[in-house]
This record gives sequence, C-alpha cells and structure tokens, in this order.
Amino acid sequence: MKITRVAAYQVDLPLHEGSYKWSGGKSVEVFDSAIIEVETDSGMVGYGEVCPLGPFYLPAYADGVRAGIKELAPHLLGCDPTHLDVLNRRMDAALKGHPYVKSGIDMACWDILGQVTGQPVCHLLGGRYGEDFVLYRAISQESPDEMAAKVAGYRDDGYRRFQLKVGADPQLDIERIRLIADLLEPSDKLIADANTGWLMHEAARVVRAVDDIDVYIEQPCLSYDECLSIRRRTSHPFVLDEVVDGLDMLLRGHADQAMDVVNIKISKFGGLTKARLARDLCVSMGVAMTIEDSWGGDITTAAIAHLAHSTPTEFLFTATDFNSYVTVSTAEGAPQRVYGRMSASDSPGLGIAPRKEVIGNRVVDAH
Repeated sequence: MKITRVAAYQVDLPLHEGSYKWSGGKSVEVFDSAIIEVETDSGMVGYGEVCPLGPFYLPAYADGVRAGIKELAPHLLGCDPTHLDVLNRRMDAALKGHPYVKSGIDMACWDILGQVTGQPVCHLLGGRYGEDFVLYRAISQESPDEMAAKVAGYRDDGYRRFQLKVGADPQLDIERIRLIADLLEPSDKLIADANTGWLMHEAARVVRAVDDIDVYIEQPCLSYDECLSIRRRTSHPFVLDEVVDGLDMLLRGHADQAMDVVNIKISKFGGLTKARLARDLCVSMGVAMTIEDSWGGDITTAAIAHLAHSTPTEFLFTATDFNSYVTVSTAEGAPQRVYGRMSASDSPGLGIAPRKEVIGNRVVDAH
C-alpha cells in the first residue's frame, strides 16, 4: 500500500459559548481547524485533524499547519501509511521540528491502519480499558460568579472534573477557586489552570491562599524551572502541560518530581505515534495523564477517545470532548459525551466519516 495523495481542508469551528478565554487576556471566538486527508493506491482513505489554540498559545498556528503540509506532503508520496514508525522518521527527516504539522498526517495513517486491519485504533494502541472514560470541562475565564454558574450547569450535565481558567489577578483567582470549590462534592476534582499566566510571586500567593482547598495546580508559570519552584512550595497535586512537549521533558519532570499529572496533547507531540510513546512512558513511571489536544472538532475528539480508552484506567486522570464545545460537526460517527463520560468507537480506524458538505474543497493538494 502506498500514499498517493495528501490534502488539507480548512474548517471554522465557532463556539457554543461565543468565546473561550484564558490567561493574559487571550481569547478565541472561532477556531481554525485543518482536516488532513491521506489517500492510498488501495482506495483506503484516512483522516486527521490539527486545530491550534490560536497563534499565541503554543508554537503552532492554523496557517502553519497547511503551509507545513504543502512542504511535507511530497516527501510522503509512495510511502506505506501502515508503517508508522518509518513514516514518522521520514517526516522528521523532511521537516525539522513543527510536530503539530505532522500530527494530522500521523493520525490519518492510524485511521488507515485500523481500516486495513479491521480494528478500532484503540485496539492498536494497546486495547480498550473499561466501558468508557471520564471527561473534564474547561471553564473559560470570566468573573467568579459567571464561572461558578457554568460549573453548576456542567455539573448538572454529568461532568465531575472542572478545569478553571485562572492565571489573572491573584486575588481574583483565589476568589474563583474558593467560590467554585464550595459548589463541588468530595468526589469531584477541581483544577486551577493558569496556562503559564502567573509570575512566581503571584503563583506563590495563590497556592498559599488556597492551601486548605482540595485543588490541583496546573502550569502556573511560563518556564519549567518557575513551575518547579512553585511545585516545591506547595502540597497541592501538580499538573504540567505547556512545558512538556517531548519524552525528554517527561523524563526530566519525573526525575525532579515536578508533577503528579501531565497533559498529553496529541499535536504537541506530533501525532498518535509519539503521544502513545509518551503515554506508555508515563504509565511505566507512575504518572497520571490528561489525554487531549490543543483544540479540535469531531476528528480530534475521536483520536483523543481512542488514546484515552487505550490508557489504563488508573493512569487516566481525565480526557476532553472538544466536539461538544463547538457548533459545527465535521464528521459522522464521532464519539459523543454521555453524562460526563465518553467511549471510543468500535468501528475500524477512527470510526469517523467526514461530512464533505461541511469540510468543503481541498486547500492543499499534493498527489
């Protein structure tokens, strides 16, 4: 089997809530998603998706995905999409860095491998644990009262894990954490995610002020060393995200005892192949994980579901269902949340079929 075409589509994904806001005044109203299509000489076609959280979150941006695909795709024509390690080495040789560009291609090739073998991707990633898995809900940064109202509403929808977007004025963030903690039951989990937004002295104030609250502290500061400094000042369970972008940082974080939980974003690692390696390393080191991506719609959510469902339950802290945040459905067969939980498809591959009337025409086409 050989790759005969690599193409990309552009889709806008508006939000049900109108906008998504986090630290530093950053916000997005419509996400720009790239859907990747890989065709083969056998007629098998696979799909992936890459949707950066705007150009100001990680070193990734939507037009960069499509420009990178245009640069990378010619090097992949004639490759076997089911030889995923070989394919990833070819991509890394042809384009240094830019893992987010490669993620959608890798995802699409896993989709093809599942179709060829007649198995859902989660089986190929290690097997299916349990009937479903738990989701979290990210709460966009608003006033404390507005955020509390959203938590109450999403709790009624079945969510039991809430990631508060903090990283603003420390006193306001303390109010947010305290107000929302009062709404939750002991079995619920609360994560205060600063998305790198605090300086060290601000983060130190917050963790000291909420010392009596059961809350996880996520990525308080910009750099790894700054986060490690705060980690050493608090007894709160600690989550790292933005600074963990490869196996080297996972190993460093484990050696320094820098985190209890780590966020594995598929596109940040460069696709399911490398995200699976990160997942398996975390399991071997005893580190729990949130399985997710920067953002996305139905196809990204399907990929997250397969990686999450193939993760041992005790190591899966939580996962996310991005397709429930957006107003546009780009694929049939995508997993849907059921009272705060989700399961991966039993169909071969990712189990999705793009809605051609939604994704439109190819904007990049190499064949």
